Parts: sequence; C-alpha cells; structure tokens
Amino acid sequence: MTSLSTLLTLVALGTTSAFAQMSQPMIGENTTKVSDHVWAIMGFPNIAIVVGSRATLVVDTGLGPKNGATIARVVAKLAPNNTKLFLTTTHFHPEHAAGEPGFPPGTILIRDAVQQREMEAHGQEMIDRFSTFSAQNKELLAGVVLRPPDITFDREATVDLGGVTARLLWFGGAHTKGDELTFVEPDSTLISGDVVQNKTMPGIFGDGGTPASWLAVLDKVAALNAVHILPDHSAPGDGSLVAEERVLISEIRTRALAFKSQGVSAEDAGKQISAALKTQHPDWPNTNAAGFVKSVYAESQ
Repeated sequence: MTSLSTLLTLVALGTTSAFAQMSQPMIGENTTKVSDHVWAIMGFPNIAIVVGSRATLVVDTGLGPKNGATIARVVAKLAPNNTKLFLTTTHFHPEHAAGEPGFPPGTILIRDAVQQREMEAHGQEMIDRFSTFSAQNKELLAGVVLRPPDITFDREATVDLGGVTARLLWFGGAHTKGDELTFVEPDSTLISGDVVQNKTMPGIFGDGGTPASWLAVLDKVAALNAVHILPDHSAPGDGSLVAEERVLISEIRTRALAFKSQGVSAEDAGKQISAALKTQHPDWPNTNAAGFVKSVYAESQ
C-alpha cells in the first residue's frame, strides 16, 4: 500500500500519473521504436536510447544502479558496434538520475548547468526521500553516490552520434528549474521529460519553474516542430502534444486567476478546476490540478 507521505511527495513532484509506474520501479529490457534512431524502454521513467553509427545516447537512468546496468545491457544489444556511450538526464529526481553508477566506465555524462546546481543542492535529499517509499526503493538506492558530469552546458550542447545529431536543450524552468530536453535530428523526435506529457497533469516541484515560465518554454519547444514526442511518464505521441500541453496549462492558469480575482481560495479553486477537467477529459488517469493551481496563485502574488 502506498503511504500518505509517498502520495503527497508524488503530487509535489508532479508525477501523480506515475503511481502505477512507481509500484514497478524495475526497468525491463523490452524496447519500443519511437522513430528511425530512437528506442524507448517504457517504465519508471521512460528511457530513451538514441543510436547513431558511432555512438549512443541514453536519456535518463532509472531508479538506482541496478536499473542503470539493465539499460546498459539493452544499449549493447541495440548498438553492439558503437564504442562511445553518452548519458544525459531530463531533471535531477532519482528515477531520472540515480541509476548513473550502473552505467559502464567511460560513459560520458552531460547535464545542463542549472540542473546540475539543483542536483548538488537537492539530489541526495531526493534520494533519501525516495528511499523511504518502499523496501525495494531502499534497496535500489542503497549507497548511491552521484558523480559530477563530464560536460555541463548553459543553453545547448550538440552530440554527434554518427549520422544522428542530438541537441540537448535548456529553455528555462518548468517542472523543475533545470528541465532538459533532447531533440534528435534527423528524426525530429523530442525527448521531453516532464515538460510535455500525454494526458497528464502538469506539476511544478518545489522552487522549480512557474506557470508563466513553463508557457515560455513551450513556445520555444513549439519552434522545434517535433514530429515524435517521448515523454518521461506517459505514452509517446506526435507533435500535437506540444500545443495540447500549452492549451492545458493556459486553461488551468486562466481559470485559477479568475477564481483568485473573485476571492476563491486556492484549495477550492483547485477542487473546482479538477472537477471541470475530469468532465473534459474522462479518459485521463488523473485530472488533479490542485498543485498546479497553487503554483498559479503563488506566482500572481
């Protein structure tokens, strides 16, 4: 049974859609082809593997070294002749970054500088918190020590994999301050982290981005004209997910500001907006907008 403290943490993380995933934190070895050069291991979270003719890039690590080692085995099967392995992370939370020690020696770790500062400030704290969620989590995260990246970048880093270019991008704060996106050329595939999801509510963690900064990030994402999108905690989709994410966030923000101007509390506004979203999207696994509404209220103070 999931504890109340775990549920509250997941709501704060903006991953209420990931409850089912989190109950199965082990990464498997089955892959789904997303585009010509991009494969995904669907799990907690979804792991992207980008394969070029000379090198491979993995995006995110799974929860703890055991999962990282599983991903590395899959990489070796997908691209047995590639001699160079790059690794990057969408943001600093443990299921995205704490599997790094399981990757083979020589793996080149790349991360945007803002995300790295969050990692240094809060990475161990988040590992400790996730370790309390279950006995399995505690085992998976036991003794994890995160190393500094080999490469950090401010706004963009380009990785040549051999016939495939991966653009690692920081456009500003959204779910966290340091959210990183990966755009794969020539596939026009976006590995979107929490910034663009599929039938999933947005959530801002701690002192991450703001609703306004998230919308500004999405404007930059839209200019990429992605054809395929792989989110981290929901199903892959096409480029229309970017516009849908923007509409969702804009609607929640507009409704929340209207309630605030009428003197309605953030708690009551969250309940009413969540109920309306449930009516709009009856097939979504979760329409709880309470956390995001609180972010809107806080931003407009």
